[in-house]
Amino acid sequence: MPKLFTLALSLLPWIPAILCGVNSGGEHAVLEGQSLTVPCHYEPQYANHVKYWCRGKTREFCTSLARTDGTHSANPAEDKVSISDHKDQLLFSVTMNNLKEGDSGWYMCGVEISGMWTADVVTYAHIKVVHGLSVVNSEVSGEEGSSVTVECLYGDRYRESEKRWCRSGNSSSCLLTGSEGSYEDTSVAISDDRTRTFTITLKKLQLRDTGWYWCYAGQQKIAVRVVVTPRPTTTVSVTLTPSQSAVRLPPPRSITQQSWDSHSHIMVSLLLCASIIILVGMAILARQLWRRHSPSYPFLERDTEKARINTHCVCDLQNNAVIFHNRDSQDVHMCLA
Repeated sequence: MPKLFTLALSLLPWIPAILCGVNSGGEHAVLEGQSLTVPCHYEPQYANHVKYWCRGKTREFCTSLARTDGTHSANPAEDKVSISDHKDQLLFSVTMNNLKEGDSGWYMCGVEISGMWTADVVTYAHIKVVHGLSVVNSEVSGEEGSSVTVECLYGDRYRESEKRWCRSGNSSSCLLTGSEGSYEDTSVAISDDRTRTFTITLKKLQLRDTGWYWCYAGQQKIAVRVVVTPRPTTTVSVTLTPSQSAVRLPPPRSITQQSWDSHSHIMVSLLLCASIIILVGMAILARQLWRRHSPSYPFLERDTEKARINTHCVCDLQNNAVIFHNRDSQDVHMCLA
């Protein structure tokens, strides 16, 4: 019984940590060479308490890395570890820069509680530093004709490695950054900042660009899916007033030199045909008029049956021809010398 009472007394200092603890736990994965910021939330009654960040899983064996009551650097970005208390938000944040694989492990957010029978309010966070490649968004989408950007993040050891952008299943489609860490053509632009990020911009997207792609840093790669959506069609609705709904014919188009030249050969053919038809008609009309008004001399017609030569007529002494006209028979008698 005394042992049980002693155990209960030893657990009393940890009750506030369970009931009113700091909320920040979980696992954080980060690429080697990058930075990580961990927010640690606390209850309002701890606003004026000292906060700290240490490495370890127990308070007794936790190595202190930063405290809010310690000396603050003028440039926290250059410090390995920095801490800031944001009382208006009831949280303090811890930033660790230029992480290495050796920085992986358990860490503790803590609020210092002064007192003999009370323990500090703490919570735990596990940090895993990995080397390799990651991507900000594993899937990007854009409208046809627009542009999208893919950000690929790499570890510190791949800073000088070759960066590539390839379409999955087509090794010949790979685009490489040159010695200056960049590449650009009409449809793709790649830029490597030589610190931890290389950016791929796909321009003038087409529907056929939809598919899976690979970000490469050295031999490390990570998949990215690109989705291109069709350009929406817009329908314009027009409401006409009664005065506007009347049909208005467009003004006649003027005849230009080009339109006249293109139809001149047709006009020439039509005029030629019309002239020929008119001339033929006039000729036929003139013939008909001549036949209708010309005099008739039937006795001049040479008819072998009605005009005969009379060889028995008497001729005059002067060898002149005499013509005898017989009215009744319409015969013509000729005497020849």
